[in-house]
Amino acid sequence: MSLRLRLTLWYSGILALTMLLFGIVLYFFLNYFLYDQIRQDVKREAGNTSQRIQKSFALSQKGLVVDLELESRDFYSTNTFLQLYNVALKSFNRSANLQFYDVTLPLAKNVIERLQQGDDGFFEKTKVLGQDFLIYHQAIWGKANGQDQLIGVLQAAVPIGSYERTSITLRNTLFIWALLTIIVAASLGWFLARKALKPIERVIEAANQIGSGDDLEKRILYEGPLDEIGRLTQTINGMLSRIQITYLELDEAYRAQRRFVSDASHELRTPLTTIRGNVDLLEKMWKQTSGSTELSTPEQMQMSLEAMHDIAGEAQRMSRLVNDLLALARADAGILMEKKPVEMLPLVQEVTRRAQLLEHTAVWRVGELDALDNAVVQGNRDYLQQLLFIFIENAFKYTPSGTVSFEVSSTHNFIGIQITDTGIGMDKEDIPHIFDRFYRADLSRGLTTGTGLGLSIAKWIIDEHGGSVEVTTRKDEGSSFMIWLPANFPMPV
Repeated sequence: MSLRLRLTLWYSGILALTMLLFGIVLYFFLNYFLYDQIRQDVKREAGNTSQRIQKSFALSQKGLVVDLELESRDFYSTNTFLQLYNVALKSFNRSANLQFYDVTLPLAKNVIERLQQGDDGFFEKTKVLGQDFLIYHQAIWGKANGQDQLIGVLQAAVPIGSYERTSITLRNTLFIWALLTIIVAASLGWFLARKALKPIERVIEAANQIGSGDDLEKRILYEGPLDEIGRLTQTINGMLSRIQITYLELDEAYRAQRRFVSDASHELRTPLTTIRGNVDLLEKMWKQTSGSTELSTPEQMQMSLEAMHDIAGEAQRMSRLVNDLLALARADAGILMEKKPVEMLPLVQEVTRRAQLLEHTAVWRVGELDALDNAVVQGNRDYLQQLLFIFIENAFKYTPSGTVSFEVSSTHNFIGIQITDTGIGMDKEDIPHIFDRFYRADLSRGLTTGTGLGLSIAKWIIDEHGGSVEVTTRKDEGSSFMIWLPANFPMPV
């Protein structure tokens, strides 16, 4: 069952219940009002007649054997029919209009018994000669032998056929009117429900189009008021925007993952190919000398040493690559870095000292380090050392001649570490990508060795410490990296 049909049925059901309650209340109220007026008139007429009858009674010493007669009046002009029943004589005395129509009102035995039990009077609906009458039975009491006894029953009746027809007409009118109202309301409700649910149909249509065509840029058009439908449309459009952003991020992550796997495979394939080639070379050489009395010639010994040197070099390269991949994998897994207060001056002094031992052809210059006095960084000492060595090694690698300088500075809440070189530099188009994994500027490809993971790891370490990095470079003139780390400067004790 559709929502539109359910709404229509709910509206129609509530309206039908309302009309039913309204019709019942109106019908019974009017019915009571009409008959209440008739009952009062009949009861008043019967009471007056009963008083006149009781005043005219002439009781004998024998008690109940008396004649009860209605007062001689002209009843042709009245609509009330009177009939007096003498309990003792079991005879009827009718009013003139009853005599004129030759009609006797019915008097059941239970009526007399009910009156004898103390009921002074009650109403009863009955049919007389096919006509509807409302009869009021009035008890007439008299004293006999000092006791009150029922001596007569006065019946006052009025025809109520016109009232019954009016009541039936009113009931049918209310029923037909309620039925027509419900039909009209249901039709209007069906139309209004369709109009109200039209935006939802557009939502469903747009969602189906998005689901079938993967068009996440499509949005639901809505120009109505900001009601429930309007807020629903806004919510769905917002959800589509977030889904689109998430989808694009996932797509970008998937492409990056494929690129990462491709680059990692390429980087691992090169050393493995070199190692396998050298191993094959050694195997052939030693097979050739296996039947000789001499283990090897000086030439073979030299070639073997070169091959083993290449194997060792490629193994070290693979080890560095695996370590870098492990560090990045830990970063992607969200592993929290263990941090504690680190004094930066001793750490930087040790790094600059050890940097002199790295392989380099450029001049290594270290500026004054006094700006780091009492500077404390909440971080990981090992990762901070790795961060500085990454930038220093890169500066040495891309500066075949010239200088590499190391300088520090400080502000109120930050320390700055600047590594500047006069090497080959980069194009400005390369700057946004230098921290991407396996990215290496075209200028450096083929000129230097490396995996392209160092700066990615460095950027992760900087982010984990809440810092930032600024890059300045110019092709053939060199590059400068400015690292900012949040720090505290406690007063010395």
